Amino acid sequence: MSFASFCLLIASVLASVGGQFFLKMGANQLGKVNASNVMGTIVSMVTTWQILVGLTFYGLGVVTYILLLNKVKISVASPALATSYIFAVLLGRFYFGDQISIPQYVGIGFIFFGVILLTQSTQ
Repeated sequence: MSFASFCLLIASVLASVGGQFFLKMGANQLGKVNASNVMGTIVSMVTTWQILVGLTFYGLGVVTYILLLNKVKISVASPALATSYIFAVLLGRFYFGDQISIPQYVGIGFIFFGVILLTQSTQ
């Protein structure tokens, strides 16, 4: 993978994780959702700045991913983008205080090594 492709991959992963982060922040602002307030909650989603920022990040992630697909095989790009799951879990742990179990850490390890195997086997 060229340096330019690697930079696009990192940008896409960071944009995806940024989107997840801000969407979670926005979801926290919405409060409890139930049958009686679902329409109001949907309206609130459109006016919550964290959700709008999260969607913007996701949009940037899509743009950088399309540019990446123009340079590398999807069999490399798609698994490499899975590293965003690792960063999302760690972000949840360290910023939102999510509890991570040993099996979840093992799963993170599988994702990490799986990405390495999938991206290395194409060379």
